[in-house]
Amino acid sequence: MTERGRLDGQVAFVTGGGGGIGRAIALALAAAGADIAIFEIIPERAEETAARIAELGREALVLPGDAMDTDALRSAIAATDARFGRLDILVNNAGGVSGRPFLEQSERSWRRHIDINLVSMLAATHAAAPIMIREGRGGAILNIASIEAERAAPNFAVYAACKAGMVSFTKSMAIELSGHGIRVNCMAPDHTVTPGNQGNRAGPVDPESWRQIPPDQVDAMNRLIPLGREGIDSECGDAAVFLCSALASYVTGVVLPVDGGTCAAGGWVRGRNGKWTLNEGLAFGG
Repeated sequence: MTERGRLDGQVAFVTGGGGGIGRAIALALAAAGADIAIFEIIPERAEETAARIAELGREALVLPGDAMDTDALRSAIAATDARFGRLDILVNNAGGVSGRPFLEQSERSWRRHIDINLVSMLAATHAAAPIMIREGRGGAILNIASIEAERAAPNFAVYAACKAGMVSFTKSMAIELSGHGIRVNCMAPDHTVTPGNQGNRAGPVDPESWRQIPPDQVDAMNRLIPLGREGIDSECGDAAVFLCSALASYVTGVVLPVDGGTCAAGGWVRGRNGKWTLNEGLAFGG
C-alpha cells in the first residue's frame, strides 16, 4: 500500500462492524493503520472482530448496541471520542432487509427498515461530524448503500427507498461538509458473500457454519454477474480504504458500485450457452 493509502493514527467508527461487510471494512481500515470503534448488536461478533484488529496491531473499542436506538448510537460515538480524543472516519454500514411485496408489508416493518437503514445514518452523522469539525483535520464519511438504490427492487421497495435516500443524503452532505474538509461518499455493493446471505444472520462468522448452496443456484447467481462470481467482503474493505484515505482526497459525493458489474449490466445476463441475453431463451453475440 502506498503512503497515501495509510490511515496511521486515525480513528474509525463502524456501525455493524462485527459481521459481513462491516467487519471486512473494520479489518481493512485497521490493516491500513486506523484504530476502530465497533458498534455492533451481537457482542460476540464484535469481540471476534476486535481480536482480529488486535492481531493487526491496532486498538479496537467494542461498543455493543442496536443501530435503531439512536440514543445508544450517539452515546457510542461520544464514548469513542472520550477514548481516543478524535474521530476521523465514520462508516454507516448497519442495515437490514426482509423481502416481501409492499402491500403485504406492515407499517411496523416499514418503520424498522427506515430506522435501521436510514435514520441510523442520520443520527451517526449528526453525532460524528461535529467531532471531525472540532478537530479541524477534516474526515471521511462512508455510507454503505446498495445498487438497489438506483434500480427497481420488487419485494424490497422500502429497503431500496432507504438506500436511495442514503445516496441523496451522501451528495447533500458532501456539499454541506466540504468547507470543513470532510468528504462524504457512498459504496453500493450487490451480491457479496457474507454470513447473513449464507443463512447465518446472528451466528458465528466462521464459513464452516454456513449453509451449502446447490451448484445450480451458484451457477445461476454467477451468470447474473459480469465478472462471473459473487463479491468477497474484503473487496468492499479495499474500496473503503480507498474512499477513506488520501488516495481519494479529491473524491466526494460519489456512489461507487462494488458489484462485479451488475449495475452496469442493466439486466443483461450470461445465458447457459455463455452468450449475453436479456432473456434466457434468446442470446446474442455470435
